[in-house]
Amino acid sequence: MNSAFGSRNGLAYGLMGFPLAFAALPLYVILPNHYAREFGVPLATLGAVLLGARLFDAFIDPALGRLTDRLFARSTAAVLALGAAAALVLAIGFALLFFPLVSEPGALVIWATAMLMLTYAGYSALSVAHQSWAAMLGGNEAQRSRIVAWREGLGLLGVVTASVLPVLLGLPVTTAVFFAALVLGCWGWQRSVRPVTLKPHAASTTPSVPTSVWQPFRQAGFRRLLAVFMLNGIASAIPATLVLFFIQDKLAAPASLEPLFLGSYFLCAALSIPLWLAVVKRIGLARSWLVGMVLAMSVFVWASQVGDGQMLAFALICALSGVALGADLALPSALLAGLIQSSRAPASSGQPTDAADPGTGAYFGWWSFATKLNLALAAGLALPLLDLFGYAPGVRDAAALNALVVAYCVLPCVLKALAAGALYLLVIRPHSVESSL
Repeated sequence: MNSAFGSRNGLAYGLMGFPLAFAALPLYVILPNHYAREFGVPLATLGAVLLGARLFDAFIDPALGRLTDRLFARSTAAVLALGAAAALVLAIGFALLFFPLVSEPGALVIWATAMLMLTYAGYSALSVAHQSWAAMLGGNEAQRSRIVAWREGLGLLGVVTASVLPVLLGLPVTTAVFFAALVLGCWGWQRSVRPVTLKPHAASTTPSVPTSVWQPFRQAGFRRLLAVFMLNGIASAIPATLVLFFIQDKLAAPASLEPLFLGSYFLCAALSIPLWLAVVKRIGLARSWLVGMVLAMSVFVWASQVGDGQMLAFALICALSGVALGADLALPSALLAGLIQSSRAPASSGQPTDAADPGTGAYFGWWSFATKLNLALAAGLALPLLDLFGYAPGVRDAAALNALVVAYCVLPCVLKALAAGALYLLVIRPHSVESSL
């Protein structure tokens, strides 16, 4: 890794994490609840809209990754230009999504679908380019974790801010803050340390550079890590989609307490990142991630037992869940960055050891694809199933609330257990065997 990546460059690079995460909470947590309650969109219809838009978003990510690779092969300035354009598209789509120019129910559904696709496209292009930039800086496990920690730590500050502003100051102020954060993020990114990119002619003769968007799947380590990431991701995406429904109907909590629950969740995630970095130094990235999964399962088992009015218990659950979230945010991307680094040509081949592999974007394109597919499945399956089993916003009969508990607490625990088992069998155990040979 470039030795110049100290606190100043960490802050400059990580600033873009703030608006990216700031946008993610309204898009993935607030939006479903907002359209269901404010505009009366049925859950089944809303699930179909979110599923379609998020699938579109997922399927364009590999192409965006390939585009990022081509721009990195040209220059880092070209990548920064893509980031600026994507930030503009994201800002426009975000504003039009939360402040629609139509009100008729049928037109509103079409409008929401189109604006979601526009917003997701801008978000994905910006996110893939920004994540790829960090991976290309290289370094050992501790160094890669530190790079990701700057991005995710500032991202968590963004999501904490986004969890409080809509309730305290309203969506117009929230949108204005988001615009300002995007401008600041672009400014900082322009001034952060730049990876040393390969020249196009050098990239064409390097065997490790992907020749197609499918190249990452030729690496067994990537396939195994991606499988774990997807199982774990959908386990996290389902409660993220349903959390406001759970707070409002299962707990019967007033709206004024929503920032407390969401804020404590994301604040504890941010505060836990130094703890996870310390754990990584002792037991490594993969084992640290496994510890985080076990913590998350323990907490959600407890969440299934809370009921009407148990605000303090749920606040503690949110705080402990946030600590587990810190591992999910900081560690998988660092594992991927290490896998990409290990796939590069050795120094004896003539490739500079600090040179950015222009195939990195393909890896992060598929990584982002997996993230979006998880979010699509979470909304496309959980919301219609809840509708099928009789739950709707404001409905508090026993059967409806039991369905909400199963979807919010039990199903994520099952999926998280599968992810933990896969992490041990597919990533930790093979690495341990290889190390002993």
